[in-house]
Amino acid sequence: MSCAYPNAQDHATMTSLSALTQHPNINKKVIWITGASSGIGEALARELAALGAVLILTARRETELARVCASLTNPQQHLLLPLDITDDTAISAAVQTIQQQIGGLDWLINNAGISQRSLIIDTSLETERKLFEVDYFAQINLTRQALPLLLADGGGKVVFVSSVAGLVGTQYRAGYSAAKAALHLWANSLRAELFDQGLKVATIFPGFVKTQVSHNALIGDGSALGEMDEAQAKAMTAEKFAQKTVTALIKDKNYIVIGGVKERLAAVMSRLWPNLLYKMIRKAKVR
Repeated sequence: MSCAYPNAQDHATMTSLSALTQHPNINKKVIWITGASSGIGEALARELAALGAVLILTARRETELARVCASLTNPQQHLLLPLDITDDTAISAAVQTIQQQIGGLDWLINNAGISQRSLIIDTSLETERKLFEVDYFAQINLTRQALPLLLADGGGKVVFVSSVAGLVGTQYRAGYSAAKAALHLWANSLRAELFDQGLKVATIFPGFVKTQVSHNALIGDGSALGEMDEAQAKAMTAEKFAQKTVTALIKDKNYIVIGGVKERLAAVMSRLWPNLLYKMIRKAKVR
């Protein structure tokens, strides 16, 4: 399903703007973004569309996907694929649709996911499994099924949106941190195994970004938290995050930490001074 800009004059304006902002490393590339109906995914879609990309937008909420698509530069060239990424059959059908309607795929951005706000002792095993199902198993399954499209023309790029929490385990995020860490290491293996076939793999480690992620985060019984974290409310905007991310991806960086000073410092300390870092984390207010 493609979408069209609701106002012809606005469409013409956006097309003209696109001509001025197209980037040679992005223009006409076919880029699949999961979790594209809000937050980071929506911001990435806007940034990449403005640079000339042909987008495939995936999320569960079809009406929100349509809203995002209608706001993009050259909306008529993008493809909507409403999809639950935990549905294996739906993923297979989506890959077939891309093959039939577009013919190939240059980038896959695995952005869809769900966060957590509960202590280990309060979190059910079912909730832990759900976090892994969405944040790890669904991501690697979709990537594996998309690989033939990515490799068909001699390579492509897979992008995983992990988290600083996947580098630094903190209170209230044990299952989420574990799933994001697993995703990061799977990405490292993928990079090593398919380098000779031209596949590039990048992992993004966001710190706090001002989105609805904490509203939707799971608490111990698997229900949604339903409120904004204080740190989230004061964080970097999704638009700024998307700009920094796309700039890094264009430069072919593959280990990309984006966040405030504290988050970037924590990522460095996790490798160089882990004992000191965890002394600090024990005293930190993270919820």
